[in-house]
Amino acid sequence: MRKIIFLFLPMMALMAAPSAYDQGKKLYFAKGCNGCHGVSAGGTNIYPALAYRRKAFLVYRLKQLRSKQGNTQLAPMMIPFAMALTDTQIDALTTFLSDYHENTKEKYTPDDSNTGDGSS
Repeated sequence: MRKIIFLFLPMMALMAAPSAYDQGKKLYFAKGCNGCHGVSAGGTNIYPALAYRRKAFLVYRLKQLRSKQGNTQLAPMMIPFAMALTDTQIDALTTFLSDYHENTKEKYTPDDSNTGDGSS
């Protein structure tokens, strides 16, 4: 009976662990990424959209910023944020961003029609 319990304990721990996506989502808001890149990671003002970007690119860019190499002049304020991330956190964060699927049904689509109300 003991052998059976010891076989199931690791499986139960894996099932209880949050997914990389969920960890990345929590990390995105905990680290304040949403302050510049938006709640839906769609970018704001001068800050780029991160949702739906290729994971490999996001990992490369964060690690590049973390090591202060490459073109850091475009994002000097990102260096301290990137330096505070571990490889595990980068993996979770980029999984969340590349696999983003929050509120996809409620995306804003502007009205392209050129009809007005006639009052202008």
